[in-house]
Amino acid sequence: MVFPATLPPSPGQRRAQAGGQTSRLFWRWWRRQSPSQQDRYATLGPLVSVLLFLAAIIAAFWYLRNEELEREQEAVKRDTEVVQQQVRLRLLENQEQLTRIARETTLRPAQLAPFLQQAGDFIRSRPELVGVAWVTADRQIRAARSTLSLPLDASTLSINPAGSPGATPLVPSDIYDPFKDAQEPVEAFRLAKDRLQPSYSYPFRNATGARVIQVHIPVLERSGVNGTIVAEYALDPLMRYLVPQEIASRHAMSLVTLDGTALTGYVGIDKDSAARPTFVHEVVVTPVGNGLILRGMGFRTSSNLIGNTLFWMVVALSVLTVWTLMGTLRHMRRRTEIQKTLVQETNFRRAMENSMLTGMRTIDLEGRITYVNPAFCAMTGFSEEELIGCVPPYPYWPKDRLDEFNRMFQQELLGRSPMGGIEVVMQRRDGSQFDARLYVSPLIDAQGDQTGWMTSVTNITEAKRVRDQLTAAHERFTTVLEGLDAAVSVVSVQRGELLFANRSYRLWFGANPDAHAQLTGGEVMPDEIIDGDESVDDFGGLPTQALTTAGSDTREVFLDGAQKWFDVRARYIQWTDGNLAQMLIATDITDRKMAEDAAARQAEKAQFTSRLITMGEMASTVAHELNQPLAAISNYCSGLISRVQNGNIDNEQLVGALEKTARQAQRAGQIIHRIRQFVKRSEPQRQPCRVRDITDAVTDLAMFEMKRRRVTLNTVVANRLPQLSADPILIEQVLLNLLKNAAEAIDTANMPQSRRTIDLRVQQRRTEEQGDVVEFTVTDSGPGMKEDMLARLFEAFHSTKAEGLGIGLSLCRSIIESHHGRIKAENLYNDSVTVGCRFSFTLPIDPQVTADAAPPHSNNLQADNP
Repeated sequence: MVFPATLPPSPGQRRAQAGGQTSRLFWRWWRRQSPSQQDRYATLGPLVSVLLFLAAIIAAFWYLRNEELEREQEAVKRDTEVVQQQVRLRLLENQEQLTRIARETTLRPAQLAPFLQQAGDFIRSRPELVGVAWVTADRQIRAARSTLSLPLDASTLSINPAGSPGATPLVPSDIYDPFKDAQEPVEAFRLAKDRLQPSYSYPFRNATGARVIQVHIPVLERSGVNGTIVAEYALDPLMRYLVPQEIASRHAMSLVTLDGTALTGYVGIDKDSAARPTFVHEVVVTPVGNGLILRGMGFRTSSNLIGNTLFWMVVALSVLTVWTLMGTLRHMRRRTEIQKTLVQETNFRRAMENSMLTGMRTIDLEGRITYVNPAFCAMTGFSEEELIGCVPPYPYWPKDRLDEFNRMFQQELLGRSPMGGIEVVMQRRDGSQFDARLYVSPLIDAQGDQTGWMTSVTNITEAKRVRDQLTAAHERFTTVLEGLDAAVSVVSVQRGELLFANRSYRLWFGANPDAHAQLTGGEVMPDEIIDGDESVDDFGGLPTQALTTAGSDTREVFLDGAQKWFDVRARYIQWTDGNLAQMLIATDITDRKMAEDAAARQAEKAQFTSRLITMGEMASTVAHELNQPLAAISNYCSGLISRVQNGNIDNEQLVGALEKTARQAQRAGQIIHRIRQFVKRSEPQRQPCRVRDITDAVTDLAMFEMKRRRVTLNTVVANRLPQLSADPILIEQVLLNLLKNAAEAIDTANMPQSRRTIDLRVQQRRTEEQGDVVEFTVTDSGPGMKEDMLARLFEAFHSTKAEGLGIGLSLCRSIIESHHGRIKAENLYNDSVTVGCRFSFTLPIDPQVTADAAPPHSNNLQADNP
């Protein structure tokens, strides 16, 4: 049995199958879209179709317009080339005729009549010619014929050859002169002679002012060029007679130069010369060349009113359709947004009702339950089906309180429920009870009619338990505050009223809020509120976050009424009523202040004692220094007495000796004044002081010790150091102590003279901890100190000297730290060998003082060699 072969599907069947598959895919995709997206696509479809139709119409009109413009451009190009060929053929024809005349002239060079006859016939049949001339090799016109000299009849020509009997000579005024007032013919004449071929000149104006060109045909003889035949073309007649009428009816033609200068007017359709042509095509005029361009111009003669009207009607209708569709799209979008908002609001209400912990119950005017939310069901333990439609008594009413609930229910139906809510005890399904608070409000429909009552139920069992615990905690907290030795008070910022005061506050100050204001310096209202933004309500009851989270303000206050010192800490808090309040804690520090005063007095005595000890150690040196001026005074006085007794002194010598005596006395007085100023006991005083004054005073005092121990002191003070806010006597004490210790270390170690030096350097620098400081550095070249001694160097009663008390460097550290400075010591090393020790301390700079403008100072003190 033979089965028929399966035939492949035809192209039509394949297209039908592909179309069906595409349709199924489209509807499958369409069904997956949401209704809002389907509405959006259904609205955007017509809009896209209209936009595509409008784009197709615009593209079609644009294509047709471009096609029309291209045809017009091709037409202008074609007509311009036709005119070019007409001009070219005419010029070549004339050139051949002139060449023939030149050959005949060569055959009969002595006869002028044949040339004039031929020239006249040549000009008469060619209106574009101005004239023809026979020019000799030396550029002399032998014969010429122009349109103005043509006879009406050729038979009247009576010009005989030159030199023949009866010849009539040519009058120069009657001769056509091709070289008059132009250089272009001369150049063409030269080219024709040189190249032995026809040559055209550049366009120029002739004697009559017309635009012309010339062609020069060389007259060749056996001996060479014997001149040229010159023909002059007028450009305007050339274009007027050679442009065909059918071309002139379509387009305008003109001759121009390379730079666009017009040589002739428009020949063709009637257009204003100032009008701009739509299409332009330019070609070179051959065989002339020489910058002569033929320009063809086309003008749009029709406005294509019907096509433009149709186009703009289609555009206007398309725009109207797009506008209508856009309005429909906006309307659909608005409806979609409203629908979406409604769905979101419904979902939000449902989610809020399902997630809130407050139970909601709705009853109608007859008391029948019409709605309960999940929170109410979870609160009572009954399901929604069990509660909907119930009438009093409700299943969640306790059995033992039915009368009480009935009275409250009747008040609820009458609208007499209190605004603050009602506290009741409700019963769950399992029989357990819980405390609840009920709030009742009328339920109003869209027409403004009351349809029932809405009741919100809140479980307050945990809240009551927390409230009881807070009450107990408050009682315990109050008991603790009452037992404190510090005074605790709270004052309202807005009203200035004393809100709380513990037992210590009442014992010391009574129930008066004035003591609170005195302890805080009279600033109960914060500056942030007094000078704050006017748009913020100062007494709105809500404290700002910046005030309630700020740290406490600490100060020490002395009250005359209580004769006590208090350490006061104040901060702003939010009181229980939500308003802003200021809390103050005042601790009695009278005993501590007395102890601090006693310690300060002891420190002052220790400092004074240290200075006395320092001067006691330098007593022999000071006595030696004082002995020199006193001995000098004694010698001067003894010498004066003896010379006065002998009578061999005059007044001038007497005055000189007295002046020397006075200077020595002043020197002794300055030494005594400096020592007295240093050891004088006085209260520490912080005052602006110059760094140079401190260093000068110290170097004057240290000079005695340096000389005694044969040590050189090198002092370098930086330029323009700022003033310091410090006690100058205390800083001098620290600096002198460091210099004296350095000199003792060098002298005790018996260092050689080359290493018996101390460097004192003062400069300004910046540190990370203190900022801008003035640093004092004392560097010696002694043996240094052991590392274990450096760690305990500034401890009290620890000394590196056998006879030392151990209070000098400890006092130095106390003085520097009281000035908010830092002091340190370190050894100097050269590889692993100790080559000296360096003490340095810093003092902070007061930014309000001015810089010291004194020049840099350097001083070297060399000990006297014994």
